[in-house]
Amino acid sequence: MRVCGWHVMILLLAGCSTTPDGGYVDSPNGRPVPVRQDRNALHQLVKTDLDRLADIEYSENVSTLRLLMLKLYKRNPAEAQKSGLGSPEQIASYVFEQTGVHHWQFEALGGAQDTAAIKLALNAQYSGDRVLALVVGIQSMLFRAHGNKSAFFLTDSIEPQNLYNAARNIEIAVWKLTNAKNAQGELLLLTNSLPGEVQNLSFEREFSKLMARTDLLALTLAEKSQRFISRLTQSITAAPFLPFR
Repeated sequence: MRVCGWHVMILLLAGCSTTPDGGYVDSPNGRPVPVRQDRNALHQLVKTDLDRLADIEYSENVSTLRLLMLKLYKRNPAEAQKSGLGSPEQIASYVFEQTGVHHWQFEALGGAQDTAAIKLALNAQYSGDRVLALVVGIQSMLFRAHGNKSAFFLTDSIEPQNLYNAARNIEIAVWKLTNAKNAQGELLLLTNSLPGEVQNLSFEREFSKLMARTDLLALTLAEKSQRFISRLTQSITAAPFLPFR
């Protein structure tokens, strides 16, 4: 992620020639995935292998989180009605495809982002859309952990500690999600199957993918830059959400 004179010229040219992403398409398994730009385009000349890895990690995490949002609405259908943003598909499209409009600030959440939004989803007194709060919280946190960028070039620098902290925050949120209950003893959000139901661990698998990709990029960047990652030493069950530098 260093830059020299000719890199600057290429970067300027790339900025003029780059076209926007193509939105989402359906994969063979029906899962919406982001359309990536042509890898032969001029803007690829100003990317290192690590930049391309970061691009893939970020876009795959967006795809996974979008899928999780739809799965959460299907499991908790009443939540979508609370935000006033339409059907689950309409909400997911707005959240993930119109970032230039909302900039991760939603009136339904009082503008809360990253861990503040996640805490709303886990607050027994919160009466709003918990799915929106959780997903916006995680996605805006990942965006922030990536230096407030979704595409990466030679001049960019991602702090590995922030990625590691984001992965741990997702892990903490998932644990809290499986235990947070209201005054009646009911789970605030349903994810994996309850006792007596057909076993369903698909939520756990998708959340695990988010953490695994983010951890892999964090460790790869730390090794490449010879930076030290301060690891969480206490149990996830008692750990607070970790801050960002």
